[in-house]
Amino acid sequence: MQTNFSLEQLKNPDTAVANQVLRSCVHCGMCTATCPTFLLLGDELDSPRGRIYLIKDMLEKGQPATEAVVRHVDRCLSCLSCMTTCPSGVHYMHLVDHARAYIENTYKRPFTERLLRGVLGAIIPRPLLFRAALVAARVARPFAGLIPGQSMLAQRLRALLALAPTHLPGPSAVERPGIHPALGARKARVALLAGCAQQVLSPSINEATIRLLTRLGVEVVVAAEAGCCGSLNHHMGQHDAAMLRARANIEAWSALDVDAIIVNASGCGTTIKDYGFMFREYPLREKAEKVAALAKDVTEFLAGFGYAATRAAPGLTVAYHSACSLQHGQQITAAPKTLLGRAGFRVVEAAEGHICCGSAGTYNMLQPAIAGQLRARKLANIKARKPDLIAAGNIGCLTQLAGDELPVVHTIELLDWMAGGPKPATVP
Repeated sequence: MQTNFSLEQLKNPDTAVANQVLRSCVHCGMCTATCPTFLLLGDELDSPRGRIYLIKDMLEKGQPATEAVVRHVDRCLSCLSCMTTCPSGVHYMHLVDHARAYIENTYKRPFTERLLRGVLGAIIPRPLLFRAALVAARVARPFAGLIPGQSMLAQRLRALLALAPTHLPGPSAVERPGIHPALGARKARVALLAGCAQQVLSPSINEATIRLLTRLGVEVVVAAEAGCCGSLNHHMGQHDAAMLRARANIEAWSALDVDAIIVNASGCGTTIKDYGFMFREYPLREKAEKVAALAKDVTEFLAGFGYAATRAAPGLTVAYHSACSLQHGQQITAAPKTLLGRAGFRVVEAAEGHICCGSAGTYNMLQPAIAGQLRARKLANIKARKPDLIAAGNIGCLTQLAGDELPVVHTIELLDWMAGGPKPATVP
């Protein structure tokens, strides 16, 4: 694709990267075949190719984002299926992330939208505030039907209340910083991202991760200053907040002597593995690159660490849902399925496994109509395989797919169960 940035514009490192990404696109349109929003809406501007044209025009002109550009970019899930499909290696993720930050700096959203996005960006990354918000939402949830109208605000408020869990687990001891010693001879030492939303919604995931790793001879460190990875703010264009949270993690983990940094929420893992790029123009670059290189999805780490089941096969059929951030963002596809099979489960995959479930961070709260259609489509495809339960490696997907008759459970909880841990509460 031909671009027309001035030399002055290209002095900006973000614009220079955008220019490289845009020039790698050859207009082939193969991305449209795997884009969830184009699949549903049929609008070229709601496809990666269409958004690339919009972003190119916006950045070249150097003008504030328009309502049309914002609408179509906001509808992008950042599922990155287009990157898996693209034969030219277009790094769409870096382009759309830059566009979102540009939009945040140049476009004034309606007040209610600014307020909602600001609240989500401030509360969800902070576990104490998020827990308090969920308690309040649980109280308000029975009254969701009383919210009148079909405006976007009304839809979003109803979606927020619908996503609030009916049961909220209590705080877990593993949330606190500390060291969990290996059982027996120590074979490795790792840091674990305790996370933010996940430790509130499902602390059993971190508990299962620590149990399994320590049984395998891995010492697990939960660093005191590490917290939210920054991805939630990053994907809403809240650049400064994202970098602040990422910087805290980099400093905390750089002070440790570890063999890997384990991440059990794939959305977080994709962002952490991109820390080197995010900090490419910062003094922290070297540390960021080191952290990014050490980051491993928990299944990625276990695949090379000799996982084996110690219990008899449970006779359950598991529909494995591959989170977009894992299969497209990190290109990890085989390891989770191989491990589940090694654990004794019959693993099946649904049709259209490359299509997003509609969670996408805060997407199911900000674009509830599209997210709802994608959820229904995903569940219909999964049910066609007649599984006993759904397994996934990302808390967003687990939350999005919950509430149906099929139980949802994190992959690591199933692996821990079959290697001596307790049966996950959601398993029938």
